[in-house]
Amino acid sequence: MSMYNTSFHGILMYRKDYKDNDMLVKFFTAEYGKKMFFVRGAKKKNFKMTSDILPFTYGEYTGNINDDGLSYILNASDTNHFKNITNDIFYNAYVTYIISLIDAAFPDSLKQVKWFNNLFYAQQHIDNGLDPEIITNLIELQLLPEFGVAQNFKDCVICGRNDLKLDYSESYGGLLCQNHFELDKYRISLDNDSLFYLKSLSETKIIDIKKIDVEKNTKKVLRQVIDKIYDNSVGINLKSKKFIDQMDQWSLKLKMNRRD
Repeated sequence: MSMYNTSFHGILMYRKDYKDNDMLVKFFTAEYGKKMFFVRGAKKKNFKMTSDILPFTYGEYTGNINDDGLSYILNASDTNHFKNITNDIFYNAYVTYIISLIDAAFPDSLKQVKWFNNLFYAQQHIDNGLDPEIITNLIELQLLPEFGVAQNFKDCVICGRNDLKLDYSESYGGLLCQNHFELDKYRISLDNDSLFYLKSLSETKIIDIKKIDVEKNTKKVLRQVIDKIYDNSVGINLKSKKFIDQMDQWSLKLKMNRRD
């Protein structure tokens, strides 16, 4: 095991208390992948880096990086917070889920500059008010290959046609055209908008997104398809996702109560 002192760019993923006054803080670093840092005295009243290790913080730090085991933060030189995410429970929930997904997709200490950037822009977009549901859908779809799950959202998996109506088939790992609908009676029906967003969100670079305007019914279908893939093909159950589902149920109940 080797340790070296260096500067790094980090996005805080999560943190937890450790013993009486200390804390373990996990960062996604641009240079070293995901790293767990031991922060001595982080819970003390006058700790100098209190604001630098708050949730939804990113910036430049200096520390001792261990190839294996815990690393250590020595100083924070330039940090910022995603304030709107911090103050909005819905933004907070979606970003927490995105972070949990990325954490589950990659082992620690594996450099992943692309996904470091994706996580940053996902948070930046949501903090700037872009639809957190659609940003989350993009991350979910583009993470599928990292979980070893391949899906075809371009054309029929049987014949390659894309000029006929297409539905999603979990059994066949992608789209079926109407000539092959009989192969899967449990397929999910897709309208043109749902099909368009499944294709585009699985391919679009997150940095290129400037505006989002997706109808509620379309988002409902996207959620149905992606949930089915994650439940049955990826097979992970994250607490952060369950919380989002609970929030959706709360919102629905509130709307029904207001109507009554």
